[in-house]
Amino acid sequence: MAKILIVGATSAIAQETAKCFAKDGAELFLVARSPEKMAVIADDLKVRGAKSVETFEFDASDLHRHQEMFDAALATMGELDMFLIAHGTLGSQKDCEESVAETLKELNTNFTSVVSLLTISANYFERRHQGVIAAISSVAGDRGRKSNYVYGTAKGAVNLFLQGLRNRLAKSGVTVVTIKPGFVDTPMTAHLRKGLLFAKASVVGEGVYQAMQQKRDIVYLPWFWGGIMLIIKAIPERIYKNLSLG
Repeated sequence: MAKILIVGATSAIAQETAKCFAKDGAELFLVARSPEKMAVIADDLKVRGAKSVETFEFDASDLHRHQEMFDAALATMGELDMFLIAHGTLGSQKDCEESVAETLKELNTNFTSVVSLLTISANYFERRHQGVIAAISSVAGDRGRKSNYVYGTAKGAVNLFLQGLRNRLAKSGVTVVTIKPGFVDTPMTAHLRKGLLFAKASVVGEGVYQAMQQKRDIVYLPWFWGGIMLIIKAIPERIYKNLSLG
């Protein structure tokens, strides 16, 4: 039975992914900022079949506590088979344009903190010569758009980092999975108008679970976003710069 560490465990996608692993009888170590929310989620996962569920209060933006958190997971679980990074924020693009501090805050949460966690976990799994590391990125990282280019920059940088990490760890038997969801109906996107391209968190969570189990490299969720982004990336810059893609 797999032993899995999930950072950002209270996010909608992470919850749905954890439900899938719970059905397999997995042992889960949940990490997030709200102990109250994690307690509710933990009880639900146990009912769904999880062998054990432990929790750890943690703010991913506090880089100084990353090693402490990872060590706590190892002390509790003994070892880890999988690691899912699912935290992130979708801040105001307008606020970022007007404030360097806001921009750096978004980049710290969505990129720097992810790189820190990836580095720590990569060193652990590399020594074990096995394991799965997965991070939830976004299709926003495939090409910049005026409506969210700070967020997209962070996700694009994460994608590149994951690609290099995958290349580094391939010979060690460690799988690195890049998850690129499109629009997902979650609390993080509650302020956005919903359209036909919005997916349910349960669908994306199932996709994350399958990608980790199947040890995929890069996965678009739902699948059709791969085709959409292929088209968007192929648009010449002289045309693309004048488009309004939302």
